[in-house]
Amino acid sequence: MSDDLADLRGLADDIFASLGADALLAPEVAPVWNPPLWEALADAGLTLLSTPDGAGGSGAGIAESSTVIEEAARFAAPIPVAECDLLAAWLLSTAGRSVPAGPLTSACAAVELSPAVAGTTRVSGVAQRVPWARDCDAVVVCGTTGDRAVLVVVPTASASIEPGVNLAHEPRDTVGFDLEVADDELVELPAGTSEQWSYRAALGRSAGTVGALEGAVALTTEHAIERVQFGRALAKFQAVQHLIAVAAGEVTAARAAHDAAVRAVEVDGFDSTRAHFAVAVAKAQAARAARQVTAIAHQVHGAIGFTLDHQLRHFTLRALAYSSEAGGEAQWNRRIGELVLDEPSLWLAVTGLS
Repeated sequence: MSDDLADLRGLADDIFASLGADALLAPEVAPVWNPPLWEALADAGLTLLSTPDGAGGSGAGIAESSTVIEEAARFAAPIPVAECDLLAAWLLSTAGRSVPAGPLTSACAAVELSPAVAGTTRVSGVAQRVPWARDCDAVVVCGTTGDRAVLVVVPTASASIEPGVNLAHEPRDTVGFDLEVADDELVELPAGTSEQWSYRAALGRSAGTVGALEGAVALTTEHAIERVQFGRALAKFQAVQHLIAVAAGEVTAARAAHDAAVRAVEVDGFDSTRAHFAVAVAKAQAARAARQVTAIAHQVHGAIGFTLDHQLRHFTLRALAYSSEAGGEAQWNRRIGELVLDEPSLWLAVTGLS
């Protein structure tokens, strides 16, 4: 990690530790929205890191944004960092719009367009499982209709929101909208925007999964060292050492795949075949690691790891939830196969023949 990224991680850690650490100690099932934490991150420029300066962001890169997303997962922070920066702000800047202050989330959904009063178009649709919609100011939608995509900014005050949750009990809401938009404000998005949205969402979830799993392994290692059983620490038992080594290996592989995807995106952009392949590998590997590490972490912790009073559930539930969001393991493994078949040079690179 570069010195700049290390400094950024330290800054994010300080903010999360001072304003968000209590979430790890709360025995409640559902995480509680944390306005002071969001405001502190926004004031530090950490909620729009990869968003261009001209659109109201910090003008940094994907590596910086990924670093903050990982740290948010390590603290089980109840805020939409990935959704705001990688998705909502990106859609707005792609359409030439400035990014408003306040928390934003995003969705990609089918929309219907129909003429309304003179000079306006009625835009309606339903977005499923939108992260943190009930707590955000607006949902920035990549609205697909036929072979077109349009930008739809849905103020949550004007939407119908049906609450839902993921496995970690984070909000995943159904958002219905029916808006009249001035024709000159109905922006058509470039071809391929919806596909890039899906890869961005996958990279965000890969970052969150890796962060959550690293938190789970750290807790598991600490528990094994401190917990005494049959007169000696759990970490002294060879079987336990083996389990923790397997978990650490899975997280290391997921971390390596994710870092490779971030590098590919920074070098070639999200719309490149190389980046598509790397993101698909990162998302699939993160999902695989989530299954393996979660099982091992709870096995080592025993019954206490399942209680509301223990921190472990914050990490394992999030890792499992994120592994199925933005496409599950099977979907991304299938995508890897499709990319290899469509692009022979990828097969040569994977097998070392190029």
